[in-house]
Amino acid sequence: MFFKRLTKDKQPPAPVVAKSDEAAPAAAPSTATAEANAAAAVPALLSRTEAQSLSAADLRKTVDPDALGFKTTADLEPAQGLIGQDRAFKAIDFGLSMKAHGFNIFVLGPAASGKSTAVRAHVSKVAADSPQPDDWVYVNRFDDPRRPRALALPAGRARAFSEGVNAALRELLATLPSAFASEDHRARRRAIDEALRGSQDDAMAVIHAKAAQQNIAVLRTPLGFGMAPMHDGRVVKSEVFNQLPETMRRDVETRIAALETELGALLARGPQAEKDHRRQVAALNEETARRPIEEALDALSADFSDLPEVAGFLAGLEADLVANCEQFASDFAPSRTTTALQKSVFARYLVTVVADAGADGPGAPVCDLPMLPTVASLAGHFDAAAMARHPDAPALAIRPGALHRANGGALLIDARDVIGAPDVWATLKAAIKASEIRLAPCASDTAGAPASSGLLPDAIPLAVKVVLFGDAELFHQLEQSDPDFARLFKVQADFDETIARSKENDRDYARLIARMVEMHGLKPANAAGVARLIEEASRLAEHRERLTLEVGRVADVVQEADYWASEAGRKTITGDDIRRALDQRTRRADRVRTHAHDAIERGVVLVDTSGSKTGQINGLSLAQKSGFSFARPVRITARVHLGQGRVTDIEREATLGGPMHSKGVMILWGYLAGRFAEDAPLALAATLVFEQSYDAVDGDSASAAELFALLSALADAPLRQDLAVTGSVNQWGEIQAVGGVNEKIEGFFDVCAARGLSGSQGVLIPEANRQHLMLREDVVAAVREGRFNVSTIKTVDEGIALMTGLEAGQKGADGFGAATVNGRVAARLRAFAERSRAFAAGRERADAAPSGSASA
Repeated sequence: MFFKRLTKDKQPPAPVVAKSDEAAPAAAPSTATAEANAAAAVPALLSRTEAQSLSAADLRKTVDPDALGFKTTADLEPAQGLIGQDRAFKAIDFGLSMKAHGFNIFVLGPAASGKSTAVRAHVSKVAADSPQPDDWVYVNRFDDPRRPRALALPAGRARAFSEGVNAALRELLATLPSAFASEDHRARRRAIDEALRGSQDDAMAVIHAKAAQQNIAVLRTPLGFGMAPMHDGRVVKSEVFNQLPETMRRDVETRIAALETELGALLARGPQAEKDHRRQVAALNEETARRPIEEALDALSADFSDLPEVAGFLAGLEADLVANCEQFASDFAPSRTTTALQKSVFARYLVTVVADAGADGPGAPVCDLPMLPTVASLAGHFDAAAMARHPDAPALAIRPGALHRANGGALLIDARDVIGAPDVWATLKAAIKASEIRLAPCASDTAGAPASSGLLPDAIPLAVKVVLFGDAELFHQLEQSDPDFARLFKVQADFDETIARSKENDRDYARLIARMVEMHGLKPANAAGVARLIEEASRLAEHRERLTLEVGRVADVVQEADYWASEAGRKTITGDDIRRALDQRTRRADRVRTHAHDAIERGVVLVDTSGSKTGQINGLSLAQKSGFSFARPVRITARVHLGQGRVTDIEREATLGGPMHSKGVMILWGYLAGRFAEDAPLALAATLVFEQSYDAVDGDSASAAELFALLSALADAPLRQDLAVTGSVNQWGEIQAVGGVNEKIEGFFDVCAARGLSGSQGVLIPEANRQHLMLREDVVAAVREGRFNVSTIKTVDEGIALMTGLEAGQKGADGFGAATVNGRVAARLRAFAERSRAFAAGRERADAAPSGSASA
């Protein structure tokens, strides 16, 4: 197909109608005669070729409401999940069951198909019957706080473990301060303190007494203790002491030295005494704290004695509490909430639950990765604010990610979300490959370094099925660009875009509509409404024998029809409500289409819908705007003249033609050369152009129209302007199917209807597109009434005969026949070849003539 979007409303000079530059070998009829002959020849031509004028029944496959077997959707059992997707769901079941590494699932399918909802429901159903995985918690290592420890617990026990630790610590918030504040503890502490002070005081009293007996004073100074001689109870000044006889001074100094030695020995024993004192106090504190600590933890330890790692942690917690019980000697706030715990010295004993398998009921977990994912939301992280509050309790700052919540079950991810965040995609792949979850660092602190740098928490073993949702384009892009992708996502669950039409499937589709009604709380749809929706589903599928499975688009129509039913005061959704919903959807989206058709009607864009012209044909361009597709006719012209065998695609030369359009033009040239240049070269030059086209053109669905225009110019045979053509052509002259055929027919119909339907107007389409016809009801009615027609063609010969009213001509021993289109084309090309040879011979003679000689 080709896509061409009209975005400008210009009025360039009127194009020159293509005329042949050379007289045709056979006399061309006048325009009026050609037009009359063409119209008169059509019935005869149809009878002699396989081209067919389609009936109204061929243009739209309708549904008989009475054949559905119900009055309203309230009579039906709503469908659960999607219909007609057995292959995809079997692939999902296989992927979920495979235990080997790398058998994760990529779900392919169209947008708005409901596949995400259906897959989630299906995976959840499978997961509900699967065993629950272990719970996981993080706790602090008391000997190395930088390495938070991960503990596994049987499903459902992590929360009880965390709450049990909280309860024990809340109890200790009250009992420990009370124990240290008890009279017994205080009395024993006083005795220890008094024993220390008493021993120190007694030793100092002995020294003071000895010094006094020897008239020596013991003095306390800012720098410690000092000694000096006394006389009559007073310290002797140094100048007086120095005047004493030497023998007396030496005697005093000797006695002072002896006392200082004794005092020094006493003071040296002080640190040991303090150490003994602290040991006694610590022993007292441990004795005081042990009982309430054991009472708080005994029940919890008994509950988890069957889990060695958890029991080991509780034993370490108890030992650390006892060893650090002096921190708990001060009074605590009376609150015993978890918040109070987090603000207390008990914070480092708290447990962080990162995976709680029992939280969502029985079975394995099924989780979705949030929109706008980050590495933190995927793999968990350290919370920077919590790290700042509890630098010695990093486990308290751990926040789990989607991998933690889905561990042991399934994680559902929109592929475009993770591909759009390269770090997230890399983290996901690393986790799958290593089969473990490693926490991401927390946000940087004010110095720029991660607040969690240096932390090495335990990795948690990962056993998860990752289900990626995307389309086929993204799947192939990943397959080609990422070498890890094929190794990690070995299962494709490819959802069909359509389902075959049948009585059974029509009935199932009705049940699917009943599900939409139930899900969105809408009025029930009656049989006529459902029949009209089934017909629309075929139109959306672009196939009369299939139904679209893009159920989101159908659900939108049902919801809008429910609104219009309410406006009309109806209690059920009827066929009229469906029609009104579809009409209003078109009306809201057709501003560009209206302007394009209006430009044609006002003559700004030149399109003929009557008469015949040589080298000019109506092609059909398709445009899309926000999911709304429409078409408009576009004039395609061809001109030919003597040349060296080249067709100039003006769209390509102007860099407006895409590669598929250029390919179509090259195929067209291949057809010409293969059919008409067996004995002589194509001495032809031709130009092809989409007139008044200012935007990119791509696709090959205009190649048949371009070929007809070129043949018309070569044969000097006018083409009917009351017909439009769509279809691609191959080198054998076969007309091939194109996309958007319904919109293209309707686009030409709308232009013709605005000018008045003559009865001769219509569209030629490939025979292969007959199966795709689900035309609007007004177009079908016009065909039924003989005011418009749609015909199918299989070959170039069939199409050119209908467009010109002349026989196409089959090649025999004497050629195609002079009066046929192909015969006239062949004659024209022979004339070009002869003129080319004559021209070349003349140039050779001129080049060979002596310089200065006169020409004959």
